[in-house]
Amino acid sequence: MTRLDPFYPIVPDTVWLARLLPQGIKFVQLRIKGESADVVRAEIGKAVALCADRGCQLVVNDHWQAAIEAGADFVHLGQEDLAAADLEAIRTAGIRIGISTHNQEELDTALAAHPDYVALGPIYPTKLKKMPWAPQGLDRLAEWRAKVSCPLVAIGGITPERASAVLAAGADSVAVITDIMTHQDPELRTQKWVVVTEARRPVSTGFPQG
Repeated sequence: MTRLDPFYPIVPDTVWLARLLPQGIKFVQLRIKGESADVVRAEIGKAVALCADRGCQLVVNDHWQAAIEAGADFVHLGQEDLAAADLEAIRTAGIRIGISTHNQEELDTALAAHPDYVALGPIYPTKLKKMPWAPQGLDRLAEWRAKVSCPLVAIGGITPERASAVLAAGADSVAVITDIMTHQDPELRTQKWVVVTEARRPVSTGFPQG
């Protein structure tokens, strides 16, 4: 079974990726929005190279065709993107798949696709964007843990202070966007996250294994 690093930052471009990689991250998502296909391909190609140099596994959000071309490690799909994606092509390329879920129906849809991980959110209120879903909370996270055999990612409003409770409730990994992006010192904040999640990190390699 896939093992996920417990700290899972999400960045919007390779500028941010280059800033955070030296801080010790081992599992990261590149989430590009609103860019042309050429920019997307270039960014993903650069991200793959940057992550390879640092022993970090790269998750590409949505852009599965470009992820296949560049040789990314994972593709992360939302529910709408899941319906349109060629899962067989993704797996044939040796790329693992993560899927977002927010309710039981979405979880059922995700599990039918046999994902390598599922994400649940938002766990806490989040300022990133207006969410149509209420905060899920730790009880729902524990409920999801009992229902899935694959790794479980928690996302939404999570801080280093909340991380231990989230991991104890059943999350294998904590995805983080706003807590880093809006911090006055993102590099220092990233270092804190690495330290806070150190006890949950796989001993042998420090990054996800298939």
